Amino acid sequence: MQYKGTLIAVKDMIKSKMFYQTVLDLDVVMDAGANVELTGGVFLQTLDTWVNFIHKPKIEIMFSNNAIELYFETDDMDGFIQKLKVLTDIEYIHPLIEHSWGQRAIRFYDLDHHVIEVAENIVMVIKKFIDSGLSIEQTAIRMDVGLDYILSVLRK
Repeated sequence: MQYKGTLIAVKDMIKSKMFYQTVLDLDVVMDAGANVELTGGVFLQTLDTWVNFIHKPKIEIMFSNNAIELYFETDDMDGFIQKLKVLTDIEYIHPLIEHSWGQRAIRFYDLDHHVIEVAENIVMVIKKFIDSGLSIEQTAIRMDVGLDYILSVLRK
């Protein structure tokens, strides 16, 4: 068995495709109208189609349950934050934060209130610490991870 991606139900396919293309720079891999595959394993399906497949009425479908999120990483967190600043229709869950291990992240909702997290690529975080003068060992301590993890990430 192979995991292929995450499918989310959307109320307006045209607006949702535009959101994911504009905000997250995802490309359309396949567009079958009611079903769209985007790069990165994100699949969109119209709510009307999805409720028929799961045999539930629309009124039972809960948006903004906040129990899952779509997680993305970027090599250019500062550039992504600047991009978000010009988009006026973003509903933020929280502003840019820095986690205790040094990775910066922001969370916001898509148009259907699915949670989106965009975080700094962990390789960039490690390189930032090493470039600041920390040794690989000090970086592992700073990030509260094992030395093997740091070495394995740097080998990629």
